[in-house]
Amino acid sequence: MLQISGMPFQSMDSLNVGNVERIIIQQMNNSHVLYSFPSLNELLFEIKVRNNMIESAKEMNQSEAGFTTFKYARCNTEYWYLTTQGGFMLKHNILPSDAILDIYRNSSLYAFECATACVIIFYHALLKSIGKKAFNFMFQNLYLYSWHTDPDLGLQTFYSDHFIPGDVVYFKNPDYNPATPWFRGVNAVAMTEGKLFGHGFGIKNDKEMIHSLNEKRKKGSNVTAYLTNLVTRLTFYNLTTNKKIDRVFTDYRKKQIVVHHNKSSISYEKYWFYLYKVLNI
Repeated sequence: MLQISGMPFQSMDSLNVGNVERIIIQQMNNSHVLYSFPSLNELLFEIKVRNNMIESAKEMNQSEAGFTTFKYARCNTEYWYLTTQGGFMLKHNILPSDAILDIYRNSSLYAFECATACVIIFYHALLKSIGKKAFNFMFQNLYLYSWHTDPDLGLQTFYSDHFIPGDVVYFKNPDYNPATPWFRGVNAVAMTEGKLFGHGFGIKNDKEMIHSLNEKRKKGSNVTAYLTNLVTRLTFYNLTTNKKIDRVFTDYRKKQIVVHHNKSSISYEKYWFYLYKVLNI
């Protein structure tokens, strides 16, 4: 169900949106989950970012960026420092927007696992949605490693039987081959027409994604991979440009905790599990 300013959404007839945006709005409106927005502008902003998530996923699928583990990660060292843990740390004299765009422009120089891929897609989609000036103001200290993100990206993860295009879902492979632990699962961006993009797997539907993971199980295993109920998405309301640009960042440059777990292809929930252990929560 879709609400604008506390009232049921009426019609898309007057909205200047494309086909994908219309599909997303329709899925929101037809859902048993309530999608509530303070204003039409907030709805349009979220739809714009979600559409750009899909486009960024398609672009990554068409790119030459490789799928690999943290041990063998690589990046363009003109823009990033490659850390010993396999993370990409933004160089001090480089604009964040230029560094994110370079991942797509010079994709053959990059290789990373699927959680990092989803974070890159989130950043790339948001950059296209809010522009370079706002993006560079918000994300001055980028570090790409697994599900580590700048707090202002505002990722959230939760259990749900419902997701829409632009969300990230997780396929789990409980009986993966221990010789290839990077196939323990795949983080995938939900697209339209039942398609999903998982870095290293391409664009597939859910059955095809599960089939690909099942081929990576232990020999003789009958335990199938499956689509979990984990959904990860942006906190869109806090990302509207006008709110961010007017904010005063009193703690912006404080060092953020990074969990270098060295486990490829984990879910956002699992990353927080490792983070909680570090924080002793």
